[in-house]
Formats: sequence, structure tokens, C-alpha cells
Amino acid sequence: MDVPHPLPEDLAELIARRFRVLSDPLRVRMLDLLRDGELSVSTIAEQLGAGQQNVSKHLNVLADAGMVHRRKDGNHVYYGIGDEGVFALCEQVCGSLQAQLSTLAALIGGQIA
Repeated sequence: MDVPHPLPEDLAELIARRFRVLSDPLRVRMLDLLRDGELSVSTIAEQLGAGQQNVSKHLNVLADAGMVHRRKDGNHVYYGIGDEGVFALCEQVCGSLQAQLSTLAALIGGQIA
């Protein structure tokens, strides 16, 4: 998809909103947990060592952004990935960070030697 340049103001706002949703480390960790399939709120809270109410709040933010979906089964609510494209973005950022860390490690190593 070709993105217009310069970015229209409304498109820039949508992009910024998506980055804001991903700006919380707990939300990024939740998305990573959901890579392998749906999980309940209580399972996510337990695996992340976070409070269930806090996890629910963050899952609602992710759901409102369309990044996760909800499925109710009896008294439990299960969450799963709603937009696989979020992983491409996270992996792009992760790859960039790894390159920066490698460069930094090489610089620091060169100064010590």
C-alpha cells in the first residue's frame, strides 16, 4: 500500500494513535503472550504477574484499537490477536533495537580493549 506524502493530518493522527496503544510495555507483553492463541484474562494476569483489573483495562485498550478480539465463553472472556500486522511492526522495531544494541556493544567493547 502506498502511503501519501506528506501525510494527511487525519492519517498521521491514526498512526500516532496506534503507536500510543503500543507504548505501554505491559500491552506489548500481552500481545506477545497471545501469539500462541487465545487466553483468558486470569491466565494473562497470572503469566504476567499483574492484577486482573489492570490486565482487563489494558486488554480493553488493545481491543478498542482492533489489535485483539474478545470471545465470551460462559463466565470467562478470552482474548486473541485481532490484527496480525501488529507483529510485523513489533518485529521491525525489535530488529532495529537489536542492530542498535550490537553497534553500542561494539563501541563499548572497542573502548575497553
